[in-house]
Amino acid sequence: MASKGNPFAFLQQVRSETSKVTWPSRRETMISTLMVLAMVFFAALFFFGADQLISWLLSLVLSVGN
Repeated sequence: MASKGNPFAFLQQVRSETSKVTWPSRRETMISTLMVLAMVFFAALFFFGADQLISWLLSLVLSVGN
């Protein structure tokens, strides 16, 4: 566990670690963003459809007694 130390040394360590990170390119970021948006859209369609189906089935079950 790291002890309390010099804030300047900590910032140097943070800078050193962030330089080791492989950052995505602009193209990779755009493709990933578009994929996420597409998956959100399809998930929304799926859950909307499932909700409508369950609502319809529930209304059928509840109206049987009338």
